[in-house]
Amino acid sequence: MKIAISAAETSGDLLGSKLVESLKKQNPVIDIEGLSGEKMVASGCKQLWDQKLVNVMGFSEVVKKLPSLIRLRKTIIQYFSDNKPDVFIGIDAPDFNFVIEKKLKNKGVKTVHFISPSVWAWRQNRIKKIKQSTDLVLCVFPFEVDFYQNNNQRSLFVGHPLAESLTPRKNHVVGKNILLMPGSREGEVKLLLPEMLSAIRVMADKDSELTFHLALANDTLLGWSQQQVQGMTIGISMGDAHQRMAQADLVLVASGTATLEVALVGVPMVVIYKLSGFSYFIASRLVKSKYVSLPNVIADKSLVPELIQEYANGENIARHAMRIISSDNRTLIKEFNAIHTQLKHNAADESARAIIEFINE
Repeated sequence: MKIAISAAETSGDLLGSKLVESLKKQNPVIDIEGLSGEKMVASGCKQLWDQKLVNVMGFSEVVKKLPSLIRLRKTIIQYFSDNKPDVFIGIDAPDFNFVIEKKLKNKGVKTVHFISPSVWAWRQNRIKKIKQSTDLVLCVFPFEVDFYQNNNQRSLFVGHPLAESLTPRKNHVVGKNILLMPGSREGEVKLLLPEMLSAIRVMADKDSELTFHLALANDTLLGWSQQQVQGMTIGISMGDAHQRMAQADLVLVASGTATLEVALVGVPMVVIYKLSGFSYFIASRLVKSKYVSLPNVIADKSLVPELIQEYANGENIARHAMRIISSDNRTLIKEFNAIHTQLKHNAADESARAIIEFINE
């Protein structure tokens, strides 16, 4: 059995490594090869192309590398057209992988996409491209399957990988520890961190017992962040958000996957979403979801406050934060624990089983 795979991003390498492990566990003689990173190689994937060739961030960087990205994609398509696998798996990176999937599908190769893009939330017209490209979509949220069924696209809920690695904390002693998670991209951090710090000043004046900590995703903005917090009593660390959130009583968090991480650990939060004026003008016309934060989307109700655009200001953040920090949040934590139970399905094993069954049809 021969499986082709393409993981074009660092997050995809982690997802792919777990999937490769599960595929090898279920079929030890399976041959897996393609575009991969170091973690996938360590799990048993033969690296035909290094993920570093693709893994770029930012519009200008993508534009610069566009010719080489197009050449690489053509090379991958040609190789797997000449050496047809039993299935091609595109891991995330839909803009890169859907083109490969479509070309190979047209040549009679079965295609699987893991994980589903957020087509249910915005740019829903992408369903046309998905149907042209992918035979089977593996979904990490149960409500995604409903969207695909309504559009006659084969899909399967396999659970969310984060629900395997993150678990609800137990025996937490309630305190007054506030964690700031302003995101990982430079643009969002520079928009959100000043508003969070403005909220902290208000909160510190109201309650001197509150403690504050800033968790940065990396060191890219460490110097800038240190300048922003001058004169404030606030700790700063990098790359340790999961450990920090487990000790927090409240998280001020940028909208995105981090909101799900905080919910899976079981910590109350205030979600902040802010874009440049032009970006928000475009996004607000493309987004179809009622909510921006994943806990609210999954529960289909307002579990956590979402402060969007002009409402994401220091006064508003502080007001919601002070209300939550002084409340009994046990009902909310039960809701978060229910989300964890719903999403924990051994995603890698379920995906591997579904892929092998799909090959054998």
